[in-house]
Amino acid sequence: MQSVMAVANNTFRETIRDKILYNLVFFALLLIGSSVLLGTLTIGEQARIVKDLGLAAINLVAVIIAIFLGVGLVSREIERRTIYTILARPITRIQFVLGRYIGLAGIVTVNIVIMFAMFLATIWLSGFPIHAALFQAVQLILVESLVVMAIALLFSTFSSATLSASMTIGLYIVGHLTSDLKVIAEKSASQVAKAVMTGLYYMCPNLEVLNIKGQAASGVSLAIETQVLATGYGVLYAGLLLFAACLIFQRREF
Repeated sequence: MQSVMAVANNTFRETIRDKILYNLVFFALLLIGSSVLLGTLTIGEQARIVKDLGLAAINLVAVIIAIFLGVGLVSREIERRTIYTILARPITRIQFVLGRYIGLAGIVTVNIVIMFAMFLATIWLSGFPIHAALFQAVQLILVESLVVMAIALLFSTFSSATLSASMTIGLYIVGHLTSDLKVIAEKSASQVAKAVMTGLYYMCPNLEVLNIKGQAASGVSLAIETQVLATGYGVLYAGLLLFAACLIFQRREF
């Protein structure tokens, strides 16, 4: 465990110096601030518009960080050939993968906390009520980011950074369209297409269960049981992806 945390700490310190993080967070804060201006253009929906755009900005930036930093966690070390130096130390490949993931998870968490704090300050200064649903939405945004990051890490263990990013973005999009896959499977006349769509429905992550931004913006809270189930689903899926990433990386030859 000490080796894992050493890698995680090194990953955190290494990534926190990346200027792209500051640019992304600044972009999110700018969007959150702009939402107040856009809210004034509507009549009777100012609070909902501000909250909806603010949550969307936090979600967008968190996912971008998870994808574009996640795909470089392993593939970047392989391309730079620094992986040989790292693995020459008393550290296993599994410890390396887990440490990388935990370190980036810390980065994503810190950035979400910063953006959420600014978001709450914007709502408070605008005189709008702060509902518990906003905290629920951001918590599930964090879980979704961890799932996306695990997907990116999995692809980075056997592919290049560019291809990993493309596949992660594709799976992220599909993850928000899984309900459509089920509908297509039910209405398809072809048994092959039906089998493929059904398989994709069960294999791909259902990221929509982690998306409650719309109802949170309207002040509608999620039932605690539903919140726990959604969180458990996301954590379990991310855990399975990490397990697969560790297996692939452990067997990979350099």
